[in-house]
Amino acid sequence: MSSLIVNADDFGLTPGVNRAILELHRAGALTSATLMARAAATHEAIAIARDTPALGVGCHVVLVDGEALLESAKLPTLVPTRKGRFRPALGAFVKDLLTGRIKQDEIEAEARAQIEYLQTRGLKLTHVDTHKHTHMFPAVLRPLLRAARACGIRAVRNPFEPAWSVRATPGAALLRRAQVRMLRSLQPSFLRIVAKQGFATTCGALGVLATGTLDRRTIDSLLERVPNGAWELVAHPGYNDAALANVRTRLRGSREIELRALQQLREHPEIELISFRDLRHRASSQGL
Repeated sequence: MSSLIVNADDFGLTPGVNRAILELHRAGALTSATLMARAAATHEAIAIARDTPALGVGCHVVLVDGEALLESAKLPTLVPTRKGRFRPALGAFVKDLLTGRIKQDEIEAEARAQIEYLQTRGLKLTHVDTHKHTHMFPAVLRPLLRAARACGIRAVRNPFEPAWSVRATPGAALLRRAQVRMLRSLQPSFLRIVAKQGFATTCGALGVLATGTLDRRTIDSLLERVPNGAWELVAHPGYNDAALANVRTRLRGSREIELRALQQLREHPEIELISFRDLRHRASSQGL
């Protein structure tokens, strides 16, 4: 049987994003969300999460294009300036990560601080993932898992999109397709590390290629082809309001397109909707 975690990233980014996540969950179309520990509407998102216990909530660990939770002096390689902000672009982050200019102990410390910040505010976090999927790289994955384990979390997003899903995604740019295929070469090492550390994860992430173009047609195409196993649909719903206009993001108008598309998700009753909480419980019952 096919199981699907429908997860909204960027919980806490703006009030409009928070409202969209809550509406979709109440409509039975969204099972999970990952919350940013330091964003404009984080406090509101925490309150929503506390009042909505059926919604699985994870930590959306931010290491790029955002503001650090720890002081800059404690993160000299992760935060290149004293303004407390990470590198704004993923490319610069990856370049410095792969050349050893970013220390893993700083990644672990910042990830743990973000996770603990949410936990101390009463949230029982179900899993972790990362903004812009930076944990696909082993140099981020290892310290992230150490931080999560120390905080009692044992589930993580598998950020790699399978080949069948890429083929089933219409409308994506050729360059984006090539990037997704190339990055999939990192999946074997990801799965080895996750298994060795005893973390639960899914068979893969759907919708990564379609980020920015995830419409009704794409969701139908993906869900009509999803094979047996547990999968995650990665989504970025929201309302394109004045608050979103003040945020540095390439996902503006597309958030409302995703919101409308996800509202139709219940038209696929053959797929079981679960959360990362369910995924971890299943793994525990199997002795993993």
